Amino acid sequence: MKKKTWILYLAVGLALVAFVLYARHRINFNWAVFIEQLRLANYSMIGLGVALISFGYIVRAVRWSLFLKPIHKVRFFSRDWFHVLAAQVIGYAGVALLGRAADLVRPYLVARRLKLDLSSQLAVYVVERMFDFGAMACIFSAVLFLAPGRASLPHHREFKVAAEIVLGFTAGLAIAATAIRFSGKTVAALAQKILGKLSQSLGATVSDKILAFREGLEMLASPRDIASAALFSLFMWGLITYAYLVSIRAFVDSPHLHNSSLGLCVVLMAVGMAVSVVQLPVVGWFTQIAGLTYAIQQIYGAAWEPALGCSAVLLIVTFLCVIPTGLIWAHFDHVSLRKVSEESEEAGTHIGVESLTPPEPAAEP
Repeated sequence: MKKKTWILYLAVGLALVAFVLYARHRINFNWAVFIEQLRLANYSMIGLGVALISFGYIVRAVRWSLFLKPIHKVRFFSRDWFHVLAAQVIGYAGVALLGRAADLVRPYLVARRLKLDLSSQLAVYVVERMFDFGAMACIFSAVLFLAPGRASLPHHREFKVAAEIVLGFTAGLAIAATAIRFSGKTVAALAQKILGKLSQSLGATVSDKILAFREGLEMLASPRDIASAALFSLFMWGLITYAYLVSIRAFVDSPHLHNSSLGLCVVLMAVGMAVSVVQLPVVGWFTQIAGLTYAIQQIYGAAWEPALGCSAVLLIVTFLCVIPTGLIWAHFDHVSLRKVSEESEEAGTHIGVESLTPPEPAAEP
């Protein structure tokens, strides 16, 4: 394991120990109440959340197939489509178990199974993330601007400003993407010229990133494909949002959680994004649970016991539930998660595309 990784593990471990010591003396936590909250939870609603997240992987596979259209036509339910679906399921199981080091497993497996150039799939990966961010930004902003009872949200003014900033950034991203799509070489040359004055290596790196991004955008050959990708993205993130909502409302013995509004739900999802930025193997599960527990207690005003139960359930439903299916599928496909994670990370570094942090809460289909 790399020295930097050990240092990061140590820092996170110390932070967790400090948090436990802090909580032990300042938080009145009753384990019997915690167990009772879990016992009384509505597991049909939790099961619905798992089903929604699982269906999201199918939607993601359909969208990835759409991105492949110009170079490799993939028919729905064909053998190639199942290869794409397998890459999504195995890849996200890898991220859940091995952390962000496994982020590039999906494009790596698609390229290997469909015998495509890896750089083209890394470009698809980058564009996919752009659509993910745009879809989540639209849902987040729409709920904060239009949802009933939005004015009663905690820190509503601050979140409204945040929504405006996110929308502005998304619009800027769309404009930049359009410019790169139609004038990528010009934009890359301009970036290299400007940034090259500061650092030749920086200018060259940014220029290469722009050209790689343009290659991914070229996967969308028509306005119809762009609209389809956008709709699939919104639908998928709608599934994730509803999975979050039903999982929170499953805690029927906590009125604060059971009566959760959509507005509070998307605020918690935004927090989930922040706490999942650094995803370490296994240790990251506990940092996410700790962050979500504190957020639930602050946002909903719920007691610590249902807050901890809810955060654990959210992590399982939206992030960890893919692990059993991913491991079984990897076994039958003769895929070693650790091996392909290392190979994909090395290949991505060689090509010049680093593992990117997705704009997702502790949830990812």
